[in-house]
Amino acid sequence: MKIKTVCCWLLFAPFVGNAQLVHEKSKVYVWPEDALVRQKLEMWRDLKFGMIIHWGLYAIPGIVESWTLCSEDEDWIPRDSTADYTAYKQWYWNLSKEFNPVKFNPEQWALAGKAAGMKYLVFTTKHHDGFCLFDSKETDFTIVRGPFANNPKADAAKYVFQAFREQNFMIGAYFSKPDWHSQDYWWPRYATPNRHNNYDVRKHPWKWEQFKQYTYNQLSELMYNYGAIDILWLDGSWVRPVPPEEQSSCRWPQDIDIPKIAAMARDAQPGLLIVDRMVYGPYENYQTPEQSIPAVQLDYPWETCMTLGRDWGYVPNQPFKSARQVIHALVEIVAKGGSLLLGVGPDAEGLLPEEVVERLKEIGKWMNKNGTAIYNTRTLAHYRDADIWFTRDKAGKKVYAIVCLPENTTMLTTVSWKGNKPAKGAAMRCLETGKSVKWKSTDNETTVFLPNNLSSELSALVLCFTIQ
Repeated sequence: MKIKTVCCWLLFAPFVGNAQLVHEKSKVYVWPEDALVRQKLEMWRDLKFGMIIHWGLYAIPGIVESWTLCSEDEDWIPRDSTADYTAYKQWYWNLSKEFNPVKFNPEQWALAGKAAGMKYLVFTTKHHDGFCLFDSKETDFTIVRGPFANNPKADAAKYVFQAFREQNFMIGAYFSKPDWHSQDYWWPRYATPNRHNNYDVRKHPWKWEQFKQYTYNQLSELMYNYGAIDILWLDGSWVRPVPPEEQSSCRWPQDIDIPKIAAMARDAQPGLLIVDRMVYGPYENYQTPEQSIPAVQLDYPWETCMTLGRDWGYVPNQPFKSARQVIHALVEIVAKGGSLLLGVGPDAEGLLPEEVVERLKEIGKWMNKNGTAIYNTRTLAHYRDADIWFTRDKAGKKVYAIVCLPENTTMLTTVSWKGNKPAKGAAMRCLETGKSVKWKSTDNETTVFLPNNLSSELSALVLCFTIQ
């Protein structure tokens, strides 16, 4: 999920951990031409709040997902510098012989997401380490070939998707384009100095063709064998075609023929959204800034993917964001035109930690009363005044002023903003209480008189009205 480059268009949210880096903005957004894809995209834009689940071998030792396999000297890749790298990789691969999540409970995950008010799922069917959480016939490096093989739910992806479909989630399959376990990507003939394939594709085209076919076959398995899939979320942006201006100097071209993959995938799943992250063009149906929120409102589809804790997967004793922090991030993201994909990681036994479940439940309490200001909304040109953010319903008849409230502050008695002036004589309602509130406007400023029974624990206050 990480990349080195950081561009000035993105701002770190104040609660982003030091270990996380940000994906840069793609150069251009291309609207899809397929009518079914555009229809699915609008459905997705209504949902606003989703869950991304990283789960795999890395949950056993409780370490950062996959990246310790990579021989790059980065602060977010914590690995014992005294350990032999070759021996370390072998130890990691052998975790597949230990992965036995006997308490695997995707229903718990789905119910926790529903309780939070989430509406769509992205599940890691395969991360960069190459370990498959689905029944791939292309490799033995899967959950169905290890000690979990005889469990009735050994084909984990099948049961994850099923559990979330039962809760009416839109379903997304995360898939890593690079595969460090594949000998057609990291060829044992050479060392593995970094995240890239470790041989010159131009000198060994047959080797790369084998990897392309392997990738195509695995994605075919996912698209044809796992029921309805709405989103194919492709990670590993360094696996991409080389732009013409770079071809003469690029030693490691990594084109896996996404157009061919997309044609197959949409034959199996008509209207499928394809998110080829950071590979700008027709196969990046929405963009995905990571661990950050864009500095300004954007007029095309995007989502911030952000962790609830510090790490994407399960790491014991990691700090978690408060419900207030997540709600404030969600409000800002939606007002700027995006969606929030919040990352959580089940443990090695297959359960979400109780602290995660409780935090999601806290978020859901606010969403239960105030979610109409989030779901099915679109942006306004004047989307912010200090800590007040604005959204509107799709019909443009209702406007929501969302007042983000700091922690440990006395509840306000009035709030004021400029712009988005209510229509003369319009009723204004507080979503938290369901009751009307009084307001007045002078020139371009609106002042609202708040009820005196609001809890000081409230994360954000939502006021609903019509505008002129």
